[in-house]
Amino acid sequence: MSAIIRYEKIMELLMAHREVSVADLAGKLGVTGKTIRQDLEKLESKGLLHRTHGGAVLANEGYSGLLAGLAPNPKHPDEKREAAEWALRFVEPNDIIALDSGSTTLEMAKLLDNAPLTVITNDLHIISELIKKDRVRLVVPGGFRSRNMLVSEEAAEFLGRLNVQKAFLSTTGIHLEYGFTIFTHSHVGQKRAMIDSAKQVFCVADHSKFDKCALITFAKLSEIGVIVTDPYLPEETARSYEAAGTRIERSRAGR
Repeated sequence: MSAIIRYEKIMELLMAHREVSVADLAGKLGVTGKTIRQDLEKLESKGLLHRTHGGAVLANEGYSGLLAGLAPNPKHPDEKREAAEWALRFVEPNDIIALDSGSTTLEMAKLLDNAPLTVITNDLHIISELIKKDRVRLVVPGGFRSRNMLVSEEAAEFLGRLNVQKAFLSTTGIHLEYGFTIFTHSHVGQKRAMIDSAKQVFCVADHSKFDKCALITFAKLSEIGVIVTDPYLPEETARSYEAAGTRIERSRAGR
């Protein structure tokens, strides 16, 4: 088992149980206690956990539930909807857009008019929403199911051949040093394919995602042109990202 897969499984267990032991992890992952201690040290250096005597605890309770699951993340529903509404301002008639897997991009799909538009997605929840809209041309690259998403190397290659005008990506964390991060390694290839194939790239995320760092960086701050968020992102936080060269688009409260 590769180190990155071990890291992912360790974080899954931590988010499920809040605390893990070295002995239990070694048994579950089939490696030595020394290897687990080295893994925990690496994850602690990224601020994801705190080591304890004989184990570790989750560093940030806000991470609970951030690992992609079978159901959409229920946290911050109003903020997600506001960010999604604002992101739709960038969608024009007859656009070819890509919607990444995520709860805020799912809100975009729910709010999309039934109008001429091509939407590329591998998110099962988004697919379920868009098949109801017969004027939307739905393109599904396909793959095998990984939680709520279809993934495969062929899907990433397929995306790379498309002329996508705008890609709207989700993220678990946005960080000045680590960029855009997620917990699930198998989803990186598709996110990268969307970034590489699109003329314009947006990240759509509620304000709670800022200054958070997950396990794997899928893009640097400079690789995504615009972050679309809700109006509750603190002004000081927005200024710090804008100073780093990132364009922040905040929806307006009470729209």
